[in-house]
Amino acid sequence: MSESATDAAPQRWQDVLPGTSRRAFLATGAGALATLLAACASGTSRTPTGAESSGSAGAAKRGGTLRAGSPPPATSVDPVTTYDGTAIALVQLVAEYLIWLDKDFKLVPRLATKWESDKAGKKWTFTLRDGVTFSDGTKLDAATVKASFDRLLDPKNKSAALSAFDTILGQGGVSTEGASTVVFTLKRPFSDFPYLVSAGNYNAVILKKDYAGDFTKAAIGTGPFLLKTYDVSTGATFVRNPKHWNAPKPYLDGVDVRFYADDQADVVALQSGDIDTQIPSRPALVQPLAGTGDITVDQVKGTAVTVFTLRVDKAPFDRKEVRQAVAYGLDRPALREAIGSGVGDLGNDHLLAPLFPAAPTGIKQRAKDKAKVEELLKAAGVTGGLSFTLTFDPPNKDYAVSIQSQLKEVGITVKLDQRTSKDFYGGDQAKDTPWLFSSANLVNWAGRPVPGQFVTPMVKSGAVWNGSKYANKALDAAADAYDAATTDAERKAQADIIAKALHEDVPIIVTYWSGAVRAYNGKKFTGIQAHPSAFVDFSNVSTV
Repeated sequence: MSESATDAAPQRWQDVLPGTSRRAFLATGAGALATLLAACASGTSRTPTGAESSGSAGAAKRGGTLRAGSPPPATSVDPVTTYDGTAIALVQLVAEYLIWLDKDFKLVPRLATKWESDKAGKKWTFTLRDGVTFSDGTKLDAATVKASFDRLLDPKNKSAALSAFDTILGQGGVSTEGASTVVFTLKRPFSDFPYLVSAGNYNAVILKKDYAGDFTKAAIGTGPFLLKTYDVSTGATFVRNPKHWNAPKPYLDGVDVRFYADDQADVVALQSGDIDTQIPSRPALVQPLAGTGDITVDQVKGTAVTVFTLRVDKAPFDRKEVRQAVAYGLDRPALREAIGSGVGDLGNDHLLAPLFPAAPTGIKQRAKDKAKVEELLKAAGVTGGLSFTLTFDPPNKDYAVSIQSQLKEVGITVKLDQRTSKDFYGGDQAKDTPWLFSSANLVNWAGRPVPGQFVTPMVKSGAVWNGSKYANKALDAAADAYDAATTDAERKAQADIIAKALHEDVPIIVTYWSGAVRAYNGKKFTGIQAHPSAFVDFSNVSTV
């Protein structure tokens, strides 16, 4: 993928959607952000109580090395610029965030212990954890945190996190108050701001003030492990960080990450006992292994999604009835089973995933209905049958073929236009890149914990990633109100407006939301979990 495409594409900390190749284990653009910030009352202090992910000090055993399989990194392992899933996983073993996200996308304090906003929702104050040092002995302080975010916000550094802050936080927006307080002054009210400085914005790890790249040769962080060796072809080894602030964690003596370019080779290694777990697991390959031998497969819901985009400003999709007809021509449960390996929730042509607390419950689930398709096409004045071209890149080939087959059953002809990923995301991002300007296309989006991180870039009028060219002033207003809302009730009210507008107008079709799995040797290790964004937190893992 070209640099320009990398800067713009929406994909995702994990591109390992069920049924796709782990060779596509990439992440780009805005970063995977996360669900709603529950009970975020403006002007009041928030000290989250989210539990650490699995494992407990009482049951944990000290010692052992966990062997994990993963694809080779597709990008350099640089916390500032990387958008590759393996590279991010390696960084997460060494460096930490102000806030972690657990498997339910709840906020968990890490380097920050609490955060609060002013009444306007534009000024956020974070209190840092006392007694944290980097692995070289340097003390963590507010100036160091400020330097980390200043680095991410500087366009010349080409951070993959920069677009996540777009319209929300700009250069000069980070300040300090003493050694343990960091203040973020936003461009506009944004009640879900803590997610933007959490693991959900995966480049937002805290690094030393003098960090200048070359992470694999001098990987200094506050995290549970130290990088001992790294080989871009074979893997990386990590040892326990004896200076980690969260003693007695980590329980493991080390982690050995082994790179497998082939999906099957990785699975065979798991079955044979050469590795103990996988960083990304492909559901279609590992689910049949659950409960066989020593293998356990953990499964979670998620918000990763492949969006079927219809361009509303040009025929044939300039008629709402035509877009609705296509939506009624799809068998969603069958697509989830065939493409998603049966993992995940059905979609209903809006961007409020069931995992989001504000997800609407009163919109009737859209289902395949041939008679409805015929009725809608007739109302749109379509005679002689509907035909259109669907553009996509290789990871979505199976999805595209399934759509073609299903729509053929209801009298709609789909011509397939497969491009290389470089071509699909390449070109001029302002006027001719296929993923934003083709008549209909399929785009993978990583799970976001905050609905606004789907809605704002994808369907707001004139948005940077609005491939449908959809414009709806009522939706725009609801999206802004959602971002500024300070109560769950307010969020839900605005979410209903957004969801109903999208479901009715159908600029995008969402057939299902992908879940995630992680396979591991349950006879040897405990505390390993799947994560919606394929994040790794091995600090809680111990031998059985």
